[in-house]
Amino acid sequence: MIAPPDRTPLPREFFDRPVLEVAPDLLGRVLVRTTPDGPIALRLTEVEAYDGQSDPGSHAYRGRTPRNDVMFGPPGHVYVYFTYGMWFCMNLVCGPEGRASAVLLRAGEVVEGVELARKRRTSARTEHELAKGPARLATALDVDRELNGTDACAPGDTPLRMVTGTPVSPAQVLNGPRTGVAGDGGVHPWRFWVGDDPTVSRYRAHVPRRRRS
Repeated sequence: MIAPPDRTPLPREFFDRPVLEVAPDLLGRVLVRTTPDGPIALRLTEVEAYDGQSDPGSHAYRGRTPRNDVMFGPPGHVYVYFTYGMWFCMNLVCGPEGRASAVLLRAGEVVEGVELARKRRTSARTEHELAKGPARLATALDVDRELNGTDACAPGDTPLRMVTGTPVSPAQVLNGPRTGVAGDGGVHPWRFWVGDDPTVSRYRAHVPRRRRS
């Protein structure tokens, strides 16, 4: 009999480490989203690391702004941003306060609250597609900018919480370039995923936008 995932909340110390340590260690951990209709739990299978002002791919590369302010705050908080004028994506802040490093949650397996996630992701053909990609993940969990700054390590009731889950063996973790990142930031092999997991999204290299003539 397989033991159920550990639901012990992850302590803040877990996130208060270098982003390249935290990112692969998040695989297999479980994010619990509490909604008025009930909980949705997601086992993380794919993430990307962004290393603050030293990383050209990071939102914090050019310094602090109202948009990225949460990234500079305490580790263990949720950074939510809006992209392409239609989608939300969520990250977990890590490293020492002021460093602005964060882990983008790219994909996962819904392990609880599948029907609730289906109501949010009506276009998903299978359960494996419910959170296959960062925007789909946020949609499935009903995450938007209202949750920006949420403390995922706070005691008591909280709308988002990271719990221990079942950590993935290092032998199962693969890594490669981040998806859709341009320029110098595109060469970093800072995307981490669980090998052969059907919920992992497809890699896409950056494609420059064409200017309209």
